Amino acid sequence: MEHLINPNVQQIEISGIRKFYNLVSEIDGVLSFTIGLPDFPTPEHIKEQAIAAIERDMTTYTHNAGTLALREAISNFMAEKYSLNYDPASEIIVTVGASQAIDIAFRTILKNGDEVIIPGPVYPGYEPLIKLAGAVPVYADTTATSFKMTKDVLEPHITEKTKCIVLPYPSNPTGVSLTKEELAEIADFLRGRDIFVLADEIYSELTLDREHTSIGSMLKEQAIIINGLSKSHAMTGWRIGILMAPSGVAKHMLKVHQYNVSCASSISQMAALEAMQNGKDDAIRMKDEYKKRRDYVYGRFKQMGLSTVLPDGAFYFFVKIPEGFQTSLDFSLELVRSQKIAVVPGSAFSSYGEGYFRFSYAVSMESLMEGLDRLELFLKER
Repeated sequence: MEHLINPNVQQIEISGIRKFYNLVSEIDGVLSFTIGLPDFPTPEHIKEQAIAAIERDMTTYTHNAGTLALREAISNFMAEKYSLNYDPASEIIVTVGASQAIDIAFRTILKNGDEVIIPGPVYPGYEPLIKLAGAVPVYADTTATSFKMTKDVLEPHITEKTKCIVLPYPSNPTGVSLTKEELAEIADFLRGRDIFVLADEIYSELTLDREHTSIGSMLKEQAIIINGLSKSHAMTGWRIGILMAPSGVAKHMLKVHQYNVSCASSISQMAALEAMQNGKDDAIRMKDEYKKRRDYVYGRFKQMGLSTVLPDGAFYFFVKIPEGFQTSLDFSLELVRSQKIAVVPGSAFSSYGEGYFRFSYAVSMESLMEGLDRLELFLKER
C-alpha cells in the first residue's frame, strides 16, 4: 500500500540531525555535541505553577489561540523585549512548539508552485514543511557572507513565484544573527512587495553580544514571527510555541491550527504564563553560561587551527572540517569511531553545509573540556 502514500510525504526524509544522533546513540561512551537541547532544567517557579494548575483541575480545552491571559502576557513580553506590537486578541496564536507554528504558517500562505527562499546552510525543518505545502524551497548560498542572509544574497533569487523569505536568526546551525542595520536593509528591499517574511526567532533570548532585533518591528505588515519557550526557558518538552502575524493573516492561520491540534496543552500554557509574567530574566543565567562556553570553545578551535565564524547567538558552532576528508559525514563518522565524539555532519543542513560540522555547546563545561581534548588528540594523530 506504500504506493498510495502522498508523493509530497514520500519525498521528504527524517532529519539528518536525528539520523546521526540515532546512529551514534548506539555506541557506548560517546560524548554527544549533536542535539540543540538546553542542559538547564526548567526554572522552579514555572514548574510550580504547572503543578498548581494540575491541582486546580485546569485540564480542559482552552481557546484555540491559547488563553487570553497568556496571549496578553506574550504581547507585553514581546513589546518590552523587542518593540513588537501584536494584539493579543487577534494577532497571537499559542502553538504546540515553534515547529507547529512554522507548519501552520506555511500551510496557510503557500500553494502549489510557490517559492520560498531560505538561507543555506539552514536548520533542516523548513524544507520538508515547504514541500508538504506543495511549494518549492529555493536555497540562497550564505557561505560567503559569514552565513548571513543579505539583500545582495537574496535579490538574485526573487522571482514572480516568490511567496516567502525565511529569516532564521539567531541561526541553527551557525549561531550567527543579523544586526539591526542588516535587517533594515532587507526590510527596505522587501517593503511593499507581495512577499511574506517568516522570521524564526526561537533563539531571540540567547543573543550573546547584543540585544536581539526583530524584523517584525520594521515590517509588521509582511512579517510572520515565530518564537517559543523551548530555548529561552529550557522548556523543550512543554511544547509551547508562539506565532505572531497581522490579524488579516493570523485569522486564517488560526483555522489551520484549530483543525490541526485544537489548542496547546492547558497545563503547559499555565507554565508559559508564569514564564512570560515572572520569568522575563530567566534566560540571563543561561545566556551568561553559554557565553563562557562559547568563548572557551572558540579559543580551543583556534588553537587547533579549525576555521569557524564566531557565533553571537544560540549555542552552536559551524566549523570547517579539516583537510583530508572528502565529506562531512566521513569526518563525523571517523571522529566518533576514533574518539567517541559525536558532532553533526554539515550536510544535514543542506548541500551548502557540506564541508562543515555543527558543534553544540549546550552541554556542561566538563563535557566540553573532555570532548575538545579528544578532538585535539584526533587531529594530532591524523
